[in-house]
Amino acid sequence: MSSPTRLIPTSSRTLLLTFDAFGTLFHPRLPVPEQYAATAHQFRLSRTTITPDKLETAFRDTFRAQAHRYPNYGRADVLRGQYGGPRQWWEEVIRGSFGRVLSAENGETRPEHPKEHVPDDMVEALLDRFASSEGYALYDDVLPFFRRLRKLKSAHKWSFDRIVVGVISNSDDRVPAVLKSLGLTVGDMRADQDKPSMDLPGFEGRSIRKDDSGEHDKDHEDRNLELDIDMVITSYEAGEEKPHRLIFDVARRQSLKVARPWLTSRTKFKSVHVGDDFKKDYQAARDAGWESYLLPRGSIGIDSYDAKELPDLLKLADKLELFP
Repeated sequence: MSSPTRLIPTSSRTLLLTFDAFGTLFHPRLPVPEQYAATAHQFRLSRTTITPDKLETAFRDTFRAQAHRYPNYGRADVLRGQYGGPRQWWEEVIRGSFGRVLSAENGETRPEHPKEHVPDDMVEALLDRFASSEGYALYDDVLPFFRRLRKLKSAHKWSFDRIVVGVISNSDDRVPAVLKSLGLTVGDMRADQDKPSMDLPGFEGRSIRKDDSGEHDKDHEDRNLELDIDMVITSYEAGEEKPHRLIFDVARRQSLKVARPWLTSRTKFKSVHVGDDFKKDYQAARDAGWESYLLPRGSIGIDSYDAKELPDLLKLADKLELFP
């Protein structure tokens, strides 16, 4: 049963509320090296050779080298037709991580070119694992927060007439699949920067969205009220990683498309971002002209920062209800 239709005033206010993904909304169920090792053992790789401690070092070194060689999942090379995008990027990280461990065990001097075979099925299993709730879990306050947010979105007496909710993440297009598998409802709006996101090679498979002709069916608003997250803006699809301002500008542009059926020349926007990283989330959003909040999630050493901090998302919900 669809939600009741809200009447948006001619002179309205819209809140654009965005979140970082990894480390803000969700986290690994177990440390990544432990999950890598457990999966390897299922494929009968040696338990004495493949250990979380060895994989932790190998993964860190491989990830750093890969990010240097192919920044932002190789997007620049993807656009030139010279690279396969996030799937190839992560396949190489997985193979490189295990290759380093296996080569070091056998005394190889060039662990980046291992002779040992890394099982293809294991690589696929890890790619699938980290695209779902098998690899990740929500923080405890996330679902209660979105339940309260739904009530605010349908409220008739509040300072904002509309809320557009988004995710801004330095990640690839598996983020929507992770969020959906964790119980959140996610809309189809993506970055579509330089090249439509559906045309960029990646993980996500979706039906083609309606074009931007301005035609929307009469149930559009109802679906918006039923969504937890209206749009997901990843660095791979946006073209730049946080703290670059572009990814925030892309998010703002796409939010206008989400809200367009209710936009008028008198619509006022307030943009707010929440994340766990001081430089990439809090300061970057402020530099882009947004209001921002830091959600440390247990991080230490941030007391010296002059930041608006939140202990949890429920405190953010309290603030939203009091927004002028």
